[in-house]
Amino acid sequence: MAELSTKPYLIRAIYEWCVDSGFTPYLAIAVDGRARVPMEFVKDGEITLNISANAARNLTLGNDLIQFSARFNGASRELSVPIETVLGIFSRENGQGVFFPKEEAQIPGSPEVTDLPPDDTGGSPSPAPRGKPKLQVVK
Repeated sequence: MAELSTKPYLIRAIYEWCVDSGFTPYLAIAVDGRARVPMEFVKDGEITLNISANAARNLTLGNDLIQFSARFNGASRELSVPIETVLGIFSRENGQGVFFPKEEAQIPGSPEVTDLPPDDTGGSPSPAPRGKPKLQVVK
């Protein structure tokens, strides 16, 4: 069975926390070819969207997509945002929320890029490990 991402669950949890606290939930999105957002408001490849009940209609926070309609300059637009493109969800009022690392799009059929093993030349210390943290049982 494929491993489920925690990202959509964290997004839904912070959204609920914002609503329960009376805060305005905002999504930060890294726009790519898959995101359907108003491109005229994208700056430096990113857009921040208000997803409060007053701003977003028919909001669906799914496991793969976030979908809703919103008004921009008076015109209603349908938005669709893949979960992978979400950089964060936070409260406008205090900036608290959850932020995620920017995910690089993997092109189907291309080799996966991995880090090289550390150099054993005895030179400078190796850099801090990157990637997802791993848990292991220590006895």
